[in-house]
Amino acid sequence: MSVLPPRSIAVVLGTRPELIKLTELIRLLGPAAHVVHTGQHYDDDLSGRFIAEMGLPEPTYLTGVGGEPRAVQLARSLEQLDSLFTDVPPSAVVVQGDTNAALAGALAANAHGIPLVHVEAGLRSHDRAMPEEHNRVLIDRLADVLCAATPENRANLLTEGVPLSRVELTGNTVVEAVHRQLPEPAERFAHLDRLGLVEDGYVLATVHRPENTDDPAALHAILTELAALARTLPVVLPLHPRTRARIEHAGMAGLLAPLTITRPLGHRDFLALARHAALLVSDSGGVQEEVTVLGRPLVVVRNSTERPEAMAEFATLVSPGPQLGEAVRHRLRQGPAERARLESLPSPFGDGLASARIAALLTHMVAERAAEPAHAEAA
Repeated sequence: MSVLPPRSIAVVLGTRPELIKLTELIRLLGPAAHVVHTGQHYDDDLSGRFIAEMGLPEPTYLTGVGGEPRAVQLARSLEQLDSLFTDVPPSAVVVQGDTNAALAGALAANAHGIPLVHVEAGLRSHDRAMPEEHNRVLIDRLADVLCAATPENRANLLTEGVPLSRVELTGNTVVEAVHRQLPEPAERFAHLDRLGLVEDGYVLATVHRPENTDDPAALHAILTELAALARTLPVVLPLHPRTRARIEHAGMAGLLAPLTITRPLGHRDFLALARHAALLVSDSGGVQEEVTVLGRPLVVVRNSTERPEAMAEFATLVSPGPQLGEAVRHRLRQGPAERARLESLPSPFGDGLASARIAALLTHMVAERAAEPAHAEAA
């Protein structure tokens, strides 16, 4: 693989999941990676300390983005990215997923005629109520190279008329992220001991999506079911800052009393708990992918999902309410035999080489573009 020029690949991100999923690609790109952080996740628990934990280079930070409404995030990010790409145009721009940061990076690349690579292209929930659905569709229309994680994602793109020549089946970078970040057993069990937990003897939950946190009825239903479950076994809930604020504003803090509440966890600590949980309950898209690598069962609390691959074996999709408790109890009753079966299954999200494939694509693409003027002159 030829060496790319320093800081020639702009990797635009802004949230914790993007940091997790792009870390290995950034490592492989080495000095060629110029990480641009929009600040969409500005809380140190959600983003800042992740950069140090994962050994990433210090990013170029945008300002005035975090905590703002979607339109303001996009406008402020675009203005600053436009200036950045005007001063020092990169050879390519990489964005991941469906965040406001990813859409801003895609729009800025398009405005400057810079090749755009979309990591995790082709996901579709077909739920227009999700802002992320609009983001991912728009990014896919703008991208020059669409890195589809699964054959289903590729099929979605081809059905929408994206030329096959622009689509690459790479796998999902979450697989290598989990393999690299999962602590060794001694460290995992030490983390369990600190929280007074035993292997396969607790449930790990996360709640952060607006459809659950911004709807008081949905939030109340989820917390009620988790609190009822905690009467029979511990329920660990790392509390997202926005979720905590919504709970306090709605006067629901009493529902947290039966739960084991922690601050947002670093990725290694979260994976340590997830690896030995009897079950996970979450509304996170990333957790839907991670459980397929860890071999753990999951109940997804959402109205829809863009990751049907996880639903086939590893996860159950439910809406907030009594059906959440019913689904959790059903999966818990399946016991150790089911967890052992899940551990034996390969992840539908790939073989852990996605980042290497994407780095090779970038190197080839930049080399081809660099050779174009020479070809034109020779002709």
